[in-house]
Amino acid sequence: MNFENSAKVASRLDALPSTGSTNSDLIGWAVAKPAEFGDFSVLVTADQTAGRGRSGRDWVAPAGSSLFVSVLLRPRSVSASQFSWLPLIAGLSMANAISGFAGSARAMVKWPNDVLIGNKKVCGVLSELLPDLSGVVVGAGVNVFQSKEQLPVDTATSLSIEGIEVGSLDDLLAAFLTNLKRNYEEFVALGGELGGSELHAAINTACASVGREVRVLLPADQEFVGQATEVDSLGRLVVKSEVETRAVSVGDIVHLRHN
Repeated sequence: MNFENSAKVASRLDALPSTGSTNSDLIGWAVAKPAEFGDFSVLVTADQTAGRGRSGRDWVAPAGSSLFVSVLLRPRSVSASQFSWLPLIAGLSMANAISGFAGSARAMVKWPNDVLIGNKKVCGVLSELLPDLSGVVVGAGVNVFQSKEQLPVDTATSLSIEGIEVGSLDDLLAAFLTNLKRNYEEFVALGGELGGSELHAAINTACASVGREVRVLLPADQEFVGQATEVDSLGRLVVKSEVETRAVSVGDIVHLRHN
C-alpha cells in the first residue's frame, strides 16, 4: 500500500498489509518505544482481523474493503481530564473528510463519535488511553468498498454504496489526517478548554444527535428518552426529557426520530 500523501501529514506513518488491531499495535509500540512513536504517529491497514468497537464490540470487514487507521495523540500541555474531547474531534474530522468527497451529501457525527451518512453508519471511532495516561490512541474504521451484502447489519453503509468516490485509500486517509491535525492543533492551543470555541461550535453543527429524540442507554441497564439539545462545554450530550435534563458523559445513544 502506498500512503505517500498521508505520510506528509503524519509525524510518522507505518502501513501494514494486515494486522489484528491497529489500536492494539500502536498502543504497544507507544509504550515500548516512546521515543520512536511521538505525537501524531499513524498506523494504517486495509485488513484488520481483530478490530474492536465501543463496548468491546467486534469490528471486522472483508480484506481490502475498509480503511483502518490509528493515530497516537500526546497533547503534553493538556490535562488528561480533557481527553474526552478527542473522540468527538476525531469523529468531526472524519465527517469533514468524507464530506469533502461527497458533494451535496453531508456526513454527520452521532454522539460521541460514529460517522453517519443519512441515518446509516459508515465509520466507527474507538479512542483508548495509554496506560500511563500520557496520551490517547484514536482508531477509526471506514467502510469504503463494501457492497450491501458484505455489511453485517442493515444500519451500516459504505462510501461505495452511497456513490462516494474517494480516489484511493491514501486520498481518504490524507483528508482525515489533515482535518484531524488542524482540529487537534486548535484543541492543544486552547489547553483542551473548548467551551465556546469555534471548534466546539463545529462539533455541535456536525452532531446528528442534536435536535433528535434519543434513547440513552446507561450502565447498569438504565435508560431514558428525551431530546438531545446540545454538546455542552465539557463534551457531554445534553438530553432533556419531560421531567429532567441530563448531561450524558458515558452511554450509548439510539436515534429515535426527527422532530
